Amino acid sequence: MWVASIIGKRYVLVIVDDYSRYTWTYFLRSKDETPEVLIHFLKLVQRGLVRTDKGTKFLNLTLHAYFAAEGINNQTSVARTPEQNGVVERRNRTLVESARTMLSVAKVSLFFWAEAIATSCFTQNRSLVIPRHEKTPYHIINDRKSLVKFFHIFGSQCYIVRDGENLDKMKKKGDACIFVGYSTQSRAYRVFNKRTRVIMESIHVKFDELPQMASDHVSSDPAHECQRMALEHDSLSLEIQCQDNVPQADMMVTTSNELDLLFSPMFDE
Repeated sequence: MWVASIIGKRYVLVIVDDYSRYTWTYFLRSKDETPEVLIHFLKLVQRGLVRTDKGTKFLNLTLHAYFAAEGINNQTSVARTPEQNGVVERRNRTLVESARTMLSVAKVSLFFWAEAIATSCFTQNRSLVIPRHEKTPYHIINDRKSLVKFFHIFGSQCYIVRDGENLDKMKKKGDACIFVGYSTQSRAYRVFNKRTRVIMESIHVKFDELPQMASDHVSSDPAHECQRMALEHDSLSLEIQCQDNVPQADMMVTTSNELDLLFSPMFDE
């Protein structure tokens, strides 16, 4: 990606289970991290077949040695024929389309792209029904239905109401935050603290989604839309995760071209 994520990641590794369509996303600083991450993943899931493209990140001595030692059959697609690895390619497109919509609607900075993809992956695993199984990927993998009552609007305003700096019972609200997803290790939410400029995980979060819903309502009003178009026509113009010099994180106007440029590497490689 031409924009690094808030913790400095520029690549995303998308892994899809062919049977259940359950999807995992790993974010990398460089392609060189791919073998280590993939080997770690395979040790967790114990799979006997891996289908990859012919990218150099997958064709290296480290992975070949690991596949041979573990008895894993590695099938590769022909160069420049993404349809041969169609399951992952379709998942890439679904994740990108969802993430770009979330970034655009939430009006947050592009450096939240990794959070948007991770949130999209998390929710799709628990909400998209696989026709041949009539179950979600989460249900197939875990043999139980997922709870979705805790889902919230990406980019909505929220507050951490109990942490080391917000224990004063006289306070009505804690630090203002932006909701950016869900923890994969616990039931916690992931939020960007506007004051400290870091992403935190907490279960003590109070959501204020009414402003977001009101904004969506206003933007869908035909009269407001006509006025906006007229103005445009007349104008000439648990790990704390942080990044140095983080710019303004919310209320960003992201153009379609910027989103196309951001996500194009996921389809070009």
